[in-house]
Amino acid sequence: MHSQTIQQKTMKYEEALEYLLNSRPPFHVVGAAAYKPGLENVIQLMEHVGDPQKRFKCVHIAGTNGKGSTAHLIAAALQSAGLKVGLYTSPHLVDFRERIRINGEMVNKDYVADFVEKNREFLDKVQPSFFETVTALAFSYFAKEKVDVAVIEVGLGGRLDATNIVTPLLSVITNIGLDHTEFLGNSLQKIAGEKAGIIKPCVPCVIGETQPETEGVFLGKAAECGILGDGLETTNCKIWFADQCGYLSKMRKQEAPESELKGAYQEKNLQTAYVALRVLRDTFSTLTKEAIAEGFKHVCTLTGLRGRWEVLSQTPLILCDTGHNAHGIRTYVEQLKELSKGDSHLRMVFGMVNDKDVDTVMTLLPKEAYYYWTEAQTKRAIDSDEMCRKGLLHGLIGQAYGPVNVALKSAIEDAKADDVIFVGGSNYVVGEAMKKIEN
Repeated sequence: MHSQTIQQKTMKYEEALEYLLNSRPPFHVVGAAAYKPGLENVIQLMEHVGDPQKRFKCVHIAGTNGKGSTAHLIAAALQSAGLKVGLYTSPHLVDFRERIRINGEMVNKDYVADFVEKNREFLDKVQPSFFETVTALAFSYFAKEKVDVAVIEVGLGGRLDATNIVTPLLSVITNIGLDHTEFLGNSLQKIAGEKAGIIKPCVPCVIGETQPETEGVFLGKAAECGILGDGLETTNCKIWFADQCGYLSKMRKQEAPESELKGAYQEKNLQTAYVALRVLRDTFSTLTKEAIAEGFKHVCTLTGLRGRWEVLSQTPLILCDTGHNAHGIRTYVEQLKELSKGDSHLRMVFGMVNDKDVDTVMTLLPKEAYYYWTEAQTKRAIDSDEMCRKGLLHGLIGQAYGPVNVALKSAIEDAKADDVIFVGGSNYVVGEAMKKIEN
C-alpha cells in the first residue's frame, strides 16, 4: 500500500474557536484588557497572510451607533445589484461566524479551523488581539473567495482600529456619541477626531448626522485629505453630510424604499446608507434604484442581520434591540413608551455592561414599565442586584432576576396576552435571549 500523501486536518472548528477566544479573549468578554491601540500588530499580521486587504474593493464604516445596520443595508443593496459581497461586523449575537459573511452566508467552519492551524505559530509569537486576528481571518477569506466588494465595520473608534489598514472606495461615519470614552476621549470633538481617522486622501466620505460639535472636525479632516465639496456629483473627492442631502426625507411617503428594519431610529441609517449607495453607483453600474430598493426591503433576509427592533415571539409579543449605550438607547425610548399605552403593559428584561453610562441610560428608560433586571454571562456584566438598586434610585420599579434565561422566563410567565416584553441594554443580553427562545 502506498503511503498516504494527503495531509489530514488536525484542528477542528471548535478547537480553533476555543483557541481564538481563550488565547486572546475578545473585547466583548473582558473589555479594556482586550484593546490594543495601534496598527503595528495588524500590519505585521496582514503581511504574514499576504496582505489580503489589497485584493478586494471595500466600503469602510465607523460611528458610535448605527454602523452595523448601515453596513447591512449597504451590503444588501450591493447583493441585490448582483455583486458578491463580503460583510465584516462585530460583535456576534449567537454564532461567532456571524461576524464574517459572503452574500449572507457565514464563513465556513473549515476555513476558520484551517486559518488558525496554518497561522498558529505566528499568532503565538506576535500575540495580536482577538479582533486583529479575526480581521486578518475575514480579509483572507474575502480575498480567497474573490468578493467583488466587502463592507467593513470598524470595531472601536477608527484611527487606530485594526480595520483601518484598508483603502476603501468610500468611507462612512454614521454618528458621534459619548461611548468608549476611556479609549476615544471624553468629548464629542475628541471622539469625532478618532472616527475621522478612517477618512483618507481622495476617498469620498459620507457623514450620517450633522452635529455642531463635530462638523468642523470632519470638514477639517476632509480638507486635509483633499475631499472638500458639496452636492451629490460624479466625483471621487467629496464629503457629504447625509442628513443635509434630504433624498429620503423628501421621498419618504411615496418613493423611498421600504425596509425590513422597523425601528423608527432606522430612518437615519436608511438615509446614510442611501446617500452612500448613490455615491457607489459611480463604481457599480448595476447598483440601480431598483437594486437599492430591493436590498432595503429584504436587508435582514439577505444579510442575516438580527437584533434591531426584532420580533422574537408574537405570543406574547417579545421585542429586542441591541442599542447598548445612552446615545443608542435614546433612539428607541419613544417607541418603547408607545408600546405601554392602553391596556398593554411593558415588561423590560434589561441588563448592561460596566463600561457604559448606566445612570444616564436610567434617566432615559420609561418609568411606566416593570423591570426584570438581568446579567449576561460575561465578566463585564453589571450584577442584576446593582442594576435593581440603581433603577430604584431613578424611579424604575422591578426586581433582580440574575441570569437572562431566568429573567426572560419570569417575564413571559407574568405577561398577559396584550403585554409587551422588551429585551435589551446589551448585545449579550439580546444574544442569550435569542438562544433561549430559539431553543
